[in-house]
This record gives sequence, C-alpha cells and structure tokens, in this order.
Amino acid sequence: MRQKVMVAMSGGVDSSAALVMLKERYDVIGVTLKLHDGEFECDGQKTCCSLRDIDDARQVASRFDIMHYVYNMKDLFHEKVIDRFITSYEQGMTPNPCIDCNRYIKFEALLKRAQALDCDYISTGHYARIEYSEERGRWLLKKAVSDTGLNEKDQSYVLYDLKQEQLAHILFPLGEMKKSEVRAFAEENGLVNAHKSDSQDICFVPDGDYSGFIRRETGREYPAGDVADSSGKVYGRHNGLINYTIGQRKGLGIAFGTPMYVIGKDMERNTLVVGSAEELLSKTLTAFDMNWIAFESPDKPFKCKAKTRYRMNEQPCTVYPKEDGTVYVEFDEPQRAITPGQRVVFYDGDIVLGGGIIGNKK
Repeated sequence: MRQKVMVAMSGGVDSSAALVMLKERYDVIGVTLKLHDGEFECDGQKTCCSLRDIDDARQVASRFDIMHYVYNMKDLFHEKVIDRFITSYEQGMTPNPCIDCNRYIKFEALLKRAQALDCDYISTGHYARIEYSEERGRWLLKKAVSDTGLNEKDQSYVLYDLKQEQLAHILFPLGEMKKSEVRAFAEENGLVNAHKSDSQDICFVPDGDYSGFIRRETGREYPAGDVADSSGKVYGRHNGLINYTIGQRKGLGIAFGTPMYVIGKDMERNTLVVGSAEELLSKTLTAFDMNWIAFESPDKPFKCKAKTRYRMNEQPCTVYPKEDGTVYVEFDEPQRAITPGQRVVFYDGDIVLGGGIIGNKK
C-alpha cells in the first residue's frame, strides 16, 4: 500500500511541480490554504489566497486526476501571523511573518490536518533538504543544492523553526533542483503555471506600506517623536516609530549634511536613534525563542556560521548559550544592521543547526 502525501499548493510553479513529482511514488492530494481575502503574495512564492492561485492549483491537480481541496485558515493566520506582525512592530522590532506562517500554519496546523486524514507526509515547494542522521539520531534540515553546488534558491533560513516530529513527516522534492529545472519540468508536464513569476512581497501587505497596514488594522495612531543621535542631539521629528527599521537611510525627511542611518529605536522615549554607517555595525546580538535541530539545546559555547537576514552569506561567529535558553552571539567581524525581530540562523556547512529571534538591545 502506497503512502499518502498532502501537498500544500500555493498556486505557484514550485508546489505544483512538487505535486506532480510525488504522484509517481505516493498517493497525493492537493490542498490550497485560504489565509486572507485579497490578491496577495507571500514567502517568495505565490500564496494560496487569490482566486487565480486557487484556480491554478486546481487545474494542475485536475490534469492528473488528483483530488484538490481548499482549507480556510484565515482566523488562525490572523492570530498567529498578522497579530504577531503588528505586535512586533509596536515593540520596536522588524518581524518576518513568512517564518511565522511556516511555523504555525504550513508545518503545524496543516500537518495536524494531514495526519487526521491519515496522511503520512506533507509536502511543499520549498528549496531545502531533509535527511535522517543515524550518527546523531536526529532529523537534519540542510541547504538546497544543485549540480553546481549550493542552490541560490535555498530556503533553509525560513525553515529553521521546524521540529523533529515535523521533519519526520515532511517531503521537499525540490531540494536538489534549480529553479530553471523546475520550470522545465513544469513545462514538459503541461502545467498552467510553468512560467508564473515568483513574488517578493509579504502577502497581506502587497503595496509594501507596513505602517499603513498596521494603522488600518489597529485603528491606532502612533505618535511623532524626536530623531536624535546616540549622544542625544536632536535633528528633527519622526512620524511614528512603526515607520522605520534598522539600517534605513531614505525617507527620514531630515537633511543631516552627512549620510545618517536608523541605528535604533528607543521605545520608552519614543525616539528614533540615528547614526553613521560605522555605528550601524555590530559584532554581537542576543536571541530568544530558540529552536535547535541538529542537536538538543547546547550547554557550552561553540563556533559556527550564522546569517541574520535571508539574503546574506553566513558569517563566522561564536554562540554562547545562557541558562534561560537564550543565546549571546559574537561575530568574528562586525555585521551591518543587525535588526531586532529578524532571525539569526546557525549553520555548520550545509546543515542548519537552529536559530531564534534577534532581541532588542538593552
């Protein structure tokens, strides 16, 4: 008897290709998630929210006589993703809602739904690999690769929060393919979305106006305050701290006479802190809400590499575990614009060790 796989179909080419690849070895069903109302996008690929996306996913499934369902998870998405996004901004941080969507929706809620329907696995169109290590006695999350080495589409960073029990029931069939190979496969199989473009924006903020979205959702106004440097010199006024993020230079509305960047937010004083490019550099960070994949919680310092943004190269560092479960990280070289609310993810070669949320500096 063949094992059963539930494939989360976003309507994009990646998840559709995954469905077709898996159907040769498994009994598959396609599922599209209705997360909110609108013609929006998410997670570097089309999210399953617009009517076109649902229709594209349904057409692919129908072409191969595969059952396709639409699950309404709007309430859960609002609670676990949108509300957390808003709270994070209100606390002076810059969140990554696509990681929360993976954590709470795709690989928690959907996996539970799949298991209730006696599915052995769930699958998505993410570019990453999962392997079981006999030596470690653990499931490992690894970077995507291609015939030339590291895959530029690697999405392991946004998957660092996966747990052992989830990794055991997830399939990533695209982990050793280039995007061009996936599109070629989709075209060969007559998929309607073979050349559908990738998206870049957060799904529920399609115009990129995060502060406008937050104001509309909460009905709150966020007060203006001082723009000052680290010595306390005031240069002007900001129009609400939710409008800014670490590293920002444009849109400050002040003529400084020299390049100045956002280097911090003082939430207690409602002050936007600016400084030079040099002041934007930091060698250290603290992180909380840790998830470790390659081993149990570490009890002693270790060296590895880490990245603090999705699109950056890992940098050498030393991780110092603390008794409360948080970590203190010291990089070998200063890093630019380490941003509270973003994630730090640790690597040993192509293995994802784990990661957590970057905390606000004291």
